[in-house]
Amino acid sequence: MVALRHRNLKLFAVALAFFAITITSFLLNFTQNSEKYFRFSGPFVRFIASMRRPCGCETCVSEAELSPWFDERFNQTVLPFLTKQNNLLSESTYKWWLKLQSERNPMDINKAVEELFKVIPGETSLSERSPYQCRTCAVVGNSGNLKETDYGPDIDSHNFVFRMNHAPTAKFEKDVGNKTTHHFVYPESVRDLSENVSMILIPFKTLDLQWVVSALTTGTINFTYAPVPRKIKVTKDKILVYNPEFMKYVYDRWLMNHGRYPSTGFLSVIFALHICDKVDLYGFGADSKGNWHHYWENNPSAGAFRQTGVHDGDFEADIISNLTSIKKINIYRGR
Repeated sequence: MVALRHRNLKLFAVALAFFAITITSFLLNFTQNSEKYFRFSGPFVRFIASMRRPCGCETCVSEAELSPWFDERFNQTVLPFLTKQNNLLSESTYKWWLKLQSERNPMDINKAVEELFKVIPGETSLSERSPYQCRTCAVVGNSGNLKETDYGPDIDSHNFVFRMNHAPTAKFEKDVGNKTTHHFVYPESVRDLSENVSMILIPFKTLDLQWVVSALTTGTINFTYAPVPRKIKVTKDKILVYNPEFMKYVYDRWLMNHGRYPSTGFLSVIFALHICDKVDLYGFGADSKGNWHHYWENNPSAGAFRQTGVHDGDFEADIISNLTSIKKINIYRGR
């Protein structure tokens, strides 16, 4: 009886080993030929394939080991938002940030953040990615090359649509769309937003954080380095704050310290790389005649938004070109 048990155990061990080898062989073969399997398979095989990538798209922005140039710059651990749980700035970041707009007598940053998160939630799940989702994002710049493109429906088909600064959509829907999920602003470029749109504040000083509190409560602040509205029309629960630590990361790792600080457009692009699985850019760069202007301006030759004095537009354009060449983003260059 004992001998029979030993024999059965040996047979079971052999069968188990054979099963493990068979499954391992199948998975290795599937990994090498996933595209072929994808054509003829059902949900189970698609589930196995999705485990190979960080998202459910055919290609994922955050996928590593496809471009050494990208991998040297992209750091998924740097979080884009300032939140209640992610609100500490390194000393080097804080010193750099304070110099961006030469703020005098700034409020203590910890006090400013504490006051801010008494008024807005200070929480977001937007940074949470899933291997089972394919989050598509349209980053819509303000270039005049959007005119007469009919990009509107394509832009609106994305899961998320990011716009920035004054960017109107009314009367321009055919070319720029009318969907907005998140709008990037700083206090001096703020605009009223509908109740379903999230405002992403890009702060350049502690006064900007104080202004948010004021604009939602007392309305006492009406000037930073320029006039700002005392009150804003925006849903306070949908206000998010761009993390100064993330701004410094963009400046150091992506721009290599070119310019004084990144433009709103470039900050939006790198933000999208960290939030989205597929990124499409619209309204970036000059038009086909070399004019740099906004799509809502009637006189293209009068526009000069590229020459700001604080951003290195050429270097930013080179980075975007590189991201396009390695297929991390798609850019629609318009007319």
